[in-house]
Amino acid sequence: MLLAAIPSPSVNGFFLGPLHVHFYALMYIVGIGLAVMIGRRRWQASGGDPALVDEMALWGVPFGILGGRIYFDLTTPQGIPPHWWGPLAVWDGGLGIWGGVALAAAVCIWRLRREGADVPRMMDALAPCLLVAQAIGRIGNYFNQELFGGPTNLPWGLEISPAYRPTSYLQDPTFHPTFLYELIWDLLLAAALVWLGRSKVRPGSLFVLYVAGYSAFRIFEESLRVDYSQYFLGLRLNFFVASLLMLAGLAWFVLLQRCRPQQPPAQSAGTASTNADKADVR
Repeated sequence: MLLAAIPSPSVNGFFLGPLHVHFYALMYIVGIGLAVMIGRRRWQASGGDPALVDEMALWGVPFGILGGRIYFDLTTPQGIPPHWWGPLAVWDGGLGIWGGVALAAAVCIWRLRREGADVPRMMDALAPCLLVAQAIGRIGNYFNQELFGGPTNLPWGLEISPAYRPTSYLQDPTFHPTFLYELIWDLLLAAALVWLGRSKVRPGSLFVLYVAGYSAFRIFEESLRVDYSQYFLGLRLNFFVASLLMLAGLAWFVLLQRCRPQQPPAQSAGTASTNADKADVR
């Protein structure tokens, strides 16, 4: 007998006049907004122009959504709604985080290089912000009753309506709330990256640790989830993606620490003084 459980949501959106607002989309909008706010503060504290973060959002968000949806469509074809607009129906869920980060990062790096900005330092400034956006975005999965783990009798088990359960789990009332596990991990990892950023790690280190740390958690998460996935050698496809990215991120981090620090570019005394005043705030 269950003494406690997380109830399943009764709705996944609300009407604003004739417009149906999905909580899934709303949570991503809130998450992106917070990420931009935090990113502006972090970039400005390191001596950069916060307006550049706004530009990164204008380019990164749409390409991130596009990349995330392409990854989902390619790796989870059975999850595409059976309509002509199904491959684009992000409001029904279905964004692959790795596809989104990869395409958004590529576009933002291109823009940063055109602006002559410090790419590694910008990526470090944004790494914790991405985790905050992902954490809040996972609340949208709760309202969609998706991305849950296997059955559990733990007090924080998540109730899932029968219509959203896999057919092999119709008799099981509560499941691991993997959305909540990931939300907590993302926020803890974001805090750890902010703390680590106060030490003398090489530029770019925080971003690669974001990739490695998030992927490490996904290895655990993929071992719990029971939603549809492509399988390879008896394991979920994303398990292998997460494993490769974790190893690549850790290797990249080690290589960065072994690189010789670059000499800072010459700058005026006034600029040097300003940057020195801000160097201890990240």
